[in-house]
Amino acid sequence: MFYYDWTYILVLVGAVIVLAAQARVKGTFNKYSKIQSRTGMTGEETARRMLNYAGIYDVTIERINGNLTDNYDSSTKTLHLSDSTFGATSVAAVGVAAHECGHALQHAEGYNPLKIRSVLFPAANIGSKFGIPIVILGLFLGYNPILMQIGIWAFSIGVLFQLVTLPVEFNASARAVKLLDNYGILAGEEIVGCKKVLNAAALTYVAAAAAAVLQLLRLVLLSGRRRD
Repeated sequence: MFYYDWTYILVLVGAVIVLAAQARVKGTFNKYSKIQSRTGMTGEETARRMLNYAGIYDVTIERINGNLTDNYDSSTKTLHLSDSTFGATSVAAVGVAAHECGHALQHAEGYNPLKIRSVLFPAANIGSKFGIPIVILGLFLGYNPILMQIGIWAFSIGVLFQLVTLPVEFNASARAVKLLDNYGILAGEEIVGCKKVLNAAALTYVAAAAAAVLQLLRLVLLSGRRRD
């Protein structure tokens, strides 16, 4: 039975990678959330100042519930800052807010990887949800090749989305660090701490992409057994 298949090892490895990355980002964020920034600016103030400096005045900044749930919605031009970022004055909060501003700058400039990711999102969302169930259905129906290939291709779109996300996230972090330094919002050791927080956050996207690739490999291996 495929429920006990050795290829589950690939899923387990992916899960371990993701959990390790999540633990690292939480630990790093918690560490630098205890270090207050020299300027005393909150995450919301940082975001507003950076957007103003960039000449972007049509982006709304809103507070959302949660911890590290920050995001930028390009469809509504809304920058969401979580409870741990919006009103906080720590190095971690300032760095995360600046990172999300990096996405707003990407959007304003028409950054190509961001545009590609936006185009892929609807199909990737469907593929990530239904790709694996379709493959499993193909397995139950006696290794039905058509269903399994449909499932693999659907899931592949989700994997592609994860891979395209990597340059988007790394670029946003690079923009954030550069602008925080240039604008004097953070300086010296604060910049070092900010880089550590954003690098740890970026690793969660690398881990998610790695886990998705391993899952895709497993689906391909399962599909190939019919030919064997």
